[in-house]
Amino acid sequence: METKNIKAFGTEAAEAPLKTLDIQRRAVQAHDVEIEILYCGICHSDLHSARNEWHGTIYPIVPGHEIVGRIVKVGEHVKNFKVGEFAGVGCMVDSCRECDNCKNDLEQYCDEGSILTFNSPDKHLGGIQTFGGYSQSIVVDESFVLHISDKLDLAGVAPLLCAGITTYSPLKHWNVGPGQKVGIVGIGGLGHMGIKLAKAMGAHVVVFTTNLSKTEDAKRLGADEVVLSTDPEQMAKHAKSLNFILDCVSAEHSIDSYLNLLKVDGTLTLVGAPMDPLPVTSFSLILGRRSFAGSAIGGIAETQEMLDFCAEHNITADIEVIGVNEVNNAYERLLKGDIKYRFVIDMASLK
Repeated sequence: METKNIKAFGTEAAEAPLKTLDIQRRAVQAHDVEIEILYCGICHSDLHSARNEWHGTIYPIVPGHEIVGRIVKVGEHVKNFKVGEFAGVGCMVDSCRECDNCKNDLEQYCDEGSILTFNSPDKHLGGIQTFGGYSQSIVVDESFVLHISDKLDLAGVAPLLCAGITTYSPLKHWNVGPGQKVGIVGIGGLGHMGIKLAKAMGAHVVVFTTNLSKTEDAKRLGADEVVLSTDPEQMAKHAKSLNFILDCVSAEHSIDSYLNLLKVDGTLTLVGAPMDPLPVTSFSLILGRRSFAGSAIGGIAETQEMLDFCAEHNITADIEVIGVNEVNNAYERLLKGDIKYRFVIDMASLK
């Protein structure tokens, strides 16, 4: 297959800093869309992957799956996208399309495994790995490309492609809406989106944090109440009162203390990804017919639904825009939690 070299920003080893690299992209095929990348968000999984902390990285790696850009070329059979339009690419660029999950718009749970935007085998290029959005452009099958509204700040839209859909999907699946009391655990890249989305869906939003200095910010984001999770008295006031809890924390924490805040038939859904197992006491579940669940991103149709919802409600991520040469420093700041709440790379800086 015909390919072309483009400039990207990635790394060739776990211990090495990210730097400018040349990578290959396939030429546009009949059903492909080529996007000039304008902005790419930085997700914590970029850092994990670049440093091989999940022990599956193939080098060289170019991270990035929160991609927003402008369409510069479309294949001859593409019907839903036009040159000049804004478009996005999230965490997936393909799937088997044949299993029950794919046929039901749940490509994120593809039985064969979704083809991720970076560090997955690229079936179009003989199985070499896919390269992500820290790059000048990307070529993706139209079925995995998303329409981006021109009504919103494009840089602020980029993190919606991961943080936005990761929080929207469980809120939608568990029917969060008016009349419900919903807990959001953690105010970070995921949590701040969870607050905005749950509030826009009409819920009464209770935010749980270990740091009360974040109270003002949580309320600015849409929280109706803010609870210090390390204070037993404050936690007790909310016992058996919540319909749903979205847990966005990726560090070790007590699941039982939150399960006990749920009403009968309430659900706690984990979207954070702690590395170590989280113990759960059986009676925290049994004595309220409660559920402890997990959720990944959404499928392509649901991701488009989320983008349309955010455009309707004027929702974007809270971001800090950086140049590509600031990425290595941004990774270090990410480890320290020194960001409110997502970094986004201005990809014009790569030129």
